[in-house]
Amino acid sequence: MKHHGVNKTPGSSLVEVSGAMHEFLIGDRTHPCSSEIYLKLEEVGRRLQQYGHRPRTKEVLFDIDEEEEDALTYHSERLAIAFALIASDSIAPIRIIKNIRVCSDCHESTKLISMIYGREIIVRDRNRFHHFKNGTCSCLDYW
Repeated sequence: MKHHGVNKTPGSSLVEVSGAMHEFLIGDRTHPCSSEIYLKLEEVGRRLQQYGHRPRTKEVLFDIDEEEEDALTYHSERLAIAFALIASDSIAPIRIIKNIRVCSDCHESTKLISMIYGREIIVRDRNRFHHFKNGTCSCLDYW
């Protein structure tokens, strides 16, 4: 695509914590809390597996299975969620603004994260608001 002059917009996610906006890109390690964020992502990944989550890699543009799963793990909304889990009040809703559509794996993961961590997560993607609570989404999995 690049040799035809077509560039894909990189996914980014904004999350507000303590009145400040924090932006994340896929695989982002520039945040001052990057080490803690990646440790939390590992914990979240283990918890998701315990609840039976299996990555949905069909939307990822790689050939190697392990790289596909890693790419999904480090999507911008996952980084934003991990940061909010460590940096915000445990009863505060997590509000994320995403510049592109949420992929199916992140949608499924966020449903489970809302249940596992008992957090309300609101994601505004390019198409709609997704309100995740107790393992369900307001879009009823149609987006």
